[in-house]
Amino acid sequence: MRTSIVILLAILIAVQTTPAPAQGKKLPHIVILATGGTIAGSADSKTSVGYTSGAVTVDALIAAVPTLKDIARITGEQVSSIGSQDMCDSVWLKLAARANAVLAADTVDGVVITHGTDTMEETAYFLQLVVKSKKPVVLTGSMRPSTALSADGPLNIYNAVAIASDPAAAGRGVLVAANDDIHSARDITKMNTTDVQTFDSPEYGLVGTTLYGKQTFFRTAYRKHTVNSEFSVTDVKSLPRVDVLYANSDMSADLIDAAVKLGAKGIVIAGVGDGNMTTPALDALSRAVKAGVVCVRSSRLPSGRTWRNSEVNDDKMGFVAAGELNPSKSRILLKLALMKTKDAAQVQKYFEEY
Repeated sequence: MRTSIVILLAILIAVQTTPAPAQGKKLPHIVILATGGTIAGSADSKTSVGYTSGAVTVDALIAAVPTLKDIARITGEQVSSIGSQDMCDSVWLKLAARANAVLAADTVDGVVITHGTDTMEETAYFLQLVVKSKKPVVLTGSMRPSTALSADGPLNIYNAVAIASDPAAAGRGVLVAANDDIHSARDITKMNTTDVQTFDSPEYGLVGTTLYGKQTFFRTAYRKHTVNSEFSVTDVKSLPRVDVLYANSDMSADLIDAAVKLGAKGIVIAGVGDGNMTTPALDALSRAVKAGVVCVRSSRLPSGRTWRNSEVNDDKMGFVAAGELNPSKSRILLKLALMKTKDAAQVQKYFEEY
């Protein structure tokens, strides 16, 4: 008995006199800005195809990934609660303003934005052009709602936070994290309607990969972005209207004429092949240019470049060639360019720089 008491006293003395372990490095502070989407979706069952987007709050998304506390200090804000098919200019402007304000704080190390996958590539590219910080900005989402069997959202959020916490992610422009891949906002596009591996960067490939929060980076965005971008939406209340028109066989001129009549300041053609269209459509697009509308030729194909003056004399007709930008991203760049100029030559320069 006496021996047991001595041992117990020795243990108590050791506990009291042993120094506490050294405090680890202070965790980075990451702000999650939630916009809705499938990642915040809710369905009637774990195998239901249909679901309601944006039904789950940012707090619930964070609570679903308790291990986030091991890699970052998390703050969540609800910017919107919509499916990304309803993403619009007003939400973009609100999101950009909030992202810039949050990133300007010395106490914040990065931002994660949860978003629906349908228009994630568009929001990402918009932010790539108007965010004014080198700190990481990472968008993520999911192809399955939060209530689904094997929901992909929690791991995507975990990886996105890990990327935003990684100093190696700084200065690479806006990134998208999905299914263990890291994409550049300029290059990513959605390739499949329902597949979990829906995203691809067909021209330039991945920026890197992530595996349970451990990153390997291959490259960085090589075009102008974020702090080097001359575009700003500070105090901007609305963006110019730009319409995207899909080219096809026997494409008529009336949709182009209607876009001009309805007030479009810019038109992007999702052309066949190398940004081509029928002769009547080409003539209508030429009329649009003469009416003061800036017109961009892009391609409806998932990869490849729309070359200037290849099959269409862009110099003569006053068109802009989109290069590698797909129609949806061409629309975004044109909207921002139109706030600065209507000169097609200057807009073409923007397409070559951004």
